[in-house]
Amino acid sequence: MPRFARRIHPWVQLELDAADRAEARAERALAFRHLERAHVLGQAATVEHVRVHGRMLLWALRHRQAREAAGQLGRLAAAVVMTGFGWLPEGNTGGADVSAFRRMPIPPDLQHLIEAARRESTGR
Repeated sequence: MPRFARRIHPWVQLELDAADRAEARAERALAFRHLERAHVLGQAATVEHVRVHGRMLLWALRHRQAREAAGQLGRLAAAVVMTGFGWLPEGNTGGADVSAFRRMPIPPDLQHLIEAARRESTGR
């Protein structure tokens, strides 16, 4: 696993765990927001990017969200191919409700984590 992926993994996992806790409380919108945050954090690392889209797909299937599920199938396939080339719209939240090509602002707390993971990955 590349260095950035190893460095960002714990932060992605924290968001996925928060999504699980929200699901357990039947707070499905909050759960999806945590999945979106996990996407923003992990989208530059192929393993994390694919893992988050897989979780978004499962969320959509559990909640019978056909449009979201269809969108996630396409995004899952694209994540496998495009992440390694860096063809990603930074900050995109990964849900089917936004264009897969739209750049979006990164929340400051997530930007800080991404920058720290990048710095630690390059040794700077």
